[in-house]
Amino acid sequence: MNVLVTGGGGFMGMALIKRLIMDGHKVTSFSRREYPLHWALGIKSIQEDIRDAEAIEKACKKRDIVFHLAARVGIWGNYDSYYSTNVEGTKNVINACLKQGVGRIVFTSSSSVVFDGSDLEGINESYPYPENHGSHYTATKALAEQLIIEANSEKLKTISLRPHLVWGPYDAHLIPGILRRANSGKLRRIGDKEHFIDTTYIDNMIDALMLAAEALESKPEAAGKNFFITNGEPARVWDFLNSIIQIAGHEPVQKRIPERLAMLAAGVSEKSHSFFNMKSEPFMTRFAIKELCTNHWFDISNAREILGYIPRISYAEGFKHLKEYLRIGRR
Repeated sequence: MNVLVTGGGGFMGMALIKRLIMDGHKVTSFSRREYPLHWALGIKSIQEDIRDAEAIEKACKKRDIVFHLAARVGIWGNYDSYYSTNVEGTKNVINACLKQGVGRIVFTSSSSVVFDGSDLEGINESYPYPENHGSHYTATKALAEQLIIEANSEKLKTISLRPHLVWGPYDAHLIPGILRRANSGKLRRIGDKEHFIDTTYIDNMIDALMLAAEALESKPEAAGKNFFITNGEPARVWDFLNSIIQIAGHEPVQKRIPERLAMLAAGVSEKSHSFFNMKSEPFMTRFAIKELCTNHWFDISNAREILGYIPRISYAEGFKHLKEYLRIGRR
């Protein structure tokens, strides 16, 4: 295949590019800046912004498939910045594929597009979008996902994958964020209840992306669908967080703070950041607290049955790989 990967410089994009090369595909990355690893891998790398419709249209020329991973992530910032990248950027990708005759788009969404502030326990893809989203990221990713699904046709087959908390070696967002907070000594367990979350090890997510691409070619029932992608083994929130913290050489977080007090403190922090127009993300946000204090685990039966997805790297094995990666990094 002649493949374009948007967001090819990110954690997931890099891992996908390596797999595509290993499987013998011709790969082009589309990202906002250059990455030395792209040179080392010998792939073509385009440095442009996905919000530039002309640039993405040129990049889609003669491609067989686009893996659309590019997005503005995080839970802090103004709505327009999220909308322009996540929604307008996705529109640009769809239009570019239609104009250039690209036959398939595999889109990376998020399981959080359906988060409504309540427990999500074993839900499947029929669960509705909430009326109000708790963050600009989830709101705009939900809009982008809907655009992708609505664009599905005989001319352009589309599919959307919904991972939850993708993690593993070389992650530059989730794990570093957890460790920064642990290093500060201010991190606290919130509330007294135990909650369970699904996570997605990076290798399993890449397997799902490859399976989705294959399904769009050979399984008509997969096109125009959303699929939850996880490890299929929910873990306690603080077991997951403390596992990361401990293998990085820190003591596990044991101190607690009441949920109501945490929400109050996060609200004050958010208002201060907004008032002073601070670009940095608050130490903790109300959206993050809601996610920490609710259950998030999903039914991946459709991914198993339609895509043939089987999580091959278990939670325990993933942590062995992460431990080795962090150990080498500390040398």
